[in-house]
Amino acid sequence: MELNLILAYLGIFMMVGVSGIGSAYGLFYTGQAVIGAMRKDPTQMGKYIGLSALPSSQGLYGFIGYFFAVSKVTPEMTFQTAIGILILGLLLGIVGVASANRQGRILANGIAATADGHNVFAATMVMAVFPELYSILALLVSILVLNTI
Repeated sequence: MELNLILAYLGIFMMVGVSGIGSAYGLFYTGQAVIGAMRKDPTQMGKYIGLSALPSSQGLYGFIGYFFAVSKVTPEMTFQTAIGILILGLLLGIVGVASANRQGRILANGIAATADGHNVFAATMVMAVFPELYSILALLVSILVLNTI
């Protein structure tokens, strides 16, 4: 029973904590780019902020995963349920880290290009959506699997 709870809560930690760490890294890249861009062209601050906020969503997906998983965590849950939550937490956490990290780098390049005078705001948003889709897919798979256990 205790092992089941430990495994399930470790999975929830991975969902929330690791995907949140990914968002923090993605926001680090975009924030750094905004500081550099402000030195070049402070008039584009609205575009910089619009682009820089996107990597925060992966941490939110982990938080949504928590709400679906926590109802399954009980002292009476089976070992298979605990392992399922652990694996789904790994899935959501790892995909969140990878997605936010790469998304932050794409956005940082778009912020720098905007500061250089290029009109790449829309193209940067479109390119940044692609890594985001994988986080959404990981969240959807987690929700679907959690509804079956």
